[in-house]
Amino acid sequence: MPYMLSNMIAIVLDTDVFVSGLRSEGGASREVLRRILLGKYLPLFGNALWLEYEDLLGRLVWTDMTTAQERREVLAALAQAGRWVSVYYGWRPNLPDEADNHLIELAVAGGAQAIVTHNVRDVARGELAWENLRALTPAQCLESLP
Repeated sequence: MPYMLSNMIAIVLDTDVFVSGLRSEGGASREVLRRILLGKYLPLFGNALWLEYEDLLGRLVWTDMTTAQERREVLAALAQAGRWVSVYYGWRPNLPDEADNHLIELAVAGGAQAIVTHNVRDVARGELAWENLRALTPAQCLESLP
C-alpha cells in the first residue's frame, strides 16, 4: 500500500488547475487549492510536474488577481503540503498529448486516487488504464472526493 499521511486523499494537480485557481477569486479550482492548503488533499509532485509549475511562474498567463510574489508563496505552500514522489518506471500510457504522460506515471507511482485537470478528455484517453485512478475536473473532484 502506498505511503499516505493519515486519511488525506492523494491527488496529482495538473498545472491548468493551479493557474485557474490563482486567476480567479472563486470557483472549483480555487477550492481545490484551498483544500490542499487545509490538509484535505495531498498533492503529489515529481520532477516533470514541478518543472512545469516553476515554468508557469514566468509565463504571461496570469491576471491581476495575484502578484508574482503571491504565486510563489502559494507554490511554496503547495510544496510543503505535498509529497515528492520518485517515478522509477515509465508506463507510457500514450496519451493524445505525449507531454501529459508524466501525470499518469506520477499518479501511479504515488498511489493517487485522481488526477485533477481541466483536460479530462485527453488524460483519460490513454492506452493503459488503472482501475483505481480517475481523471477529474476540479468540480468533479470536489463532488467525489470531499
